[in-house]
Amino acid sequence: MAMTNNKTHCFTCNKDKITYPCDGCLKKFCLMDLTKHRQLLNEELNHIINDYDQFKQRFSEQKPSVHDLSLINEINQWEIDSIIKIQQKARDCRNIIIESSQTFLNDIDKKFNDLNEQIKQFRNENEFNEINLNYLRNELMKISEESNNPSTTSIQQDSQPFINEISVISLEKPKFKKWNQNAITMAGGNDKGYNLNQLNRPTGIFIDKKKNIFIADYENHRVVEWKCNAKEGQIIAGGNGRGNRMDQLKHPTDVVVDQKNHSIIIADSDNRRVIQWLNQRQQILIANIDCFGLAMDKYGFLYVSDWKKHEVRRWKMGEYNNEGIIVAGGNGQGNELNQLNNPTFIFVNEEQSVYVSDQNNHRVMKWRKNTKEGRVVAGGNLNYLLYPRGITIDNFGQIYVADFCGPRIMRWCEGKEDGEIVISGNSTKNKSNQLYGPMGLSFDDDGNLYIVARDNHRIEKFEIIL
Repeated sequence: MAMTNNKTHCFTCNKDKITYPCDGCLKKFCLMDLTKHRQLLNEELNHIINDYDQFKQRFSEQKPSVHDLSLINEINQWEIDSIIKIQQKARDCRNIIIESSQTFLNDIDKKFNDLNEQIKQFRNENEFNEINLNYLRNELMKISEESNNPSTTSIQQDSQPFINEISVISLEKPKFKKWNQNAITMAGGNDKGYNLNQLNRPTGIFIDKKKNIFIADYENHRVVEWKCNAKEGQIIAGGNGRGNRMDQLKHPTDVVVDQKNHSIIIADSDNRRVIQWLNQRQQILIANIDCFGLAMDKYGFLYVSDWKKHEVRRWKMGEYNNEGIIVAGGNGQGNELNQLNNPTFIFVNEEQSVYVSDQNNHRVMKWRKNTKEGRVVAGGNLNYLLYPRGITIDNFGQIYVADFCGPRIMRWCEGKEDGEIVISGNSTKNKSNQLYGPMGLSFDDDGNLYIVARDNHRIEKFEIIL
């Protein structure tokens, strides 16, 4: 009987021997060559350990790069400049208090000296009676009371910082997001009408943290709130017919929610006023203004576009009894960089730069804080935009514009000449991938894009897919 042959080919020595497989490389080795193979693996492991130790040593000794050091130097300089500015402000405020106090003391001292002169005169001339004594006593009491009740001085903290804020931002390249081209109707969409499940030519919107939608329902002369995924809205302002009573609206164009007191601020356009509704109580904040768009920054400043004066003004919260401050336009109707032509919707970023939909110039302008003119950041040519309306900005500073006559939604990267289509209107019909008269724009916190399809009488949500 022949003995079974259990020998196979060794990968290294090329001879038929009893072999053993290596689970790593799946090759077979004789016992001697397997030992050598394991030695080679051990040597390779030692090389990896050596490389690791060297990298760890280099990493532990690594210092900030030249670029990082430059940024740190900038931060250090900002710290020094800010401290100097704060110290100077503190010195100025202390000097004001000291000067005010000294002026008060000098005034009291002068009154004491004048009274002393009168007392001396009475004594020297020895001509006085009860009337004179009562006069002296009353004057002394007045001066004494005045000295015990100095004029009150207080410190008022401005909600807008007077030092330049800085932040560290990532230089990550913008992510060119995409959205599903078939929209979900979030409000309206049941033909035009005044029922609670209908809208009539809506214009501006505001999306809160809970994804509730506040809608300026233009032809219904009301503002309605649609809770997230609700089948109908509820009237929260107006809805009492077209008119100029305090409880009425007339063609509202935009709405914002003041997050601090949960009040609703409305551009009541045809009544030429900006009005606040808080728990069904109304207050006119700004009167005699041809308002269209509204925005509120993180400091609580309110921004209003005036389409007739071709400007945007800013008001400090609670100080609406003045004319506000011009932050864009204000140099008459025109197409120069310091002018606007029928501004409509506006957007304000973290740095208080104002983006303006400059409708009749077919462009979007950006006005940085405290500048005298803006710069074109989207459009500027009939081939690019035609009567732009709603605008919003994403976290990368990319500009989204409702191209009203497109109809479509365009995206511009600041500094680029050309934009790109992100939502195609396709036509003026009623299908889920069609827009008719796009107006207001807004993102929710998840990056979904909400669009007012004015002439579809609905609010559309385009869900982000990338």
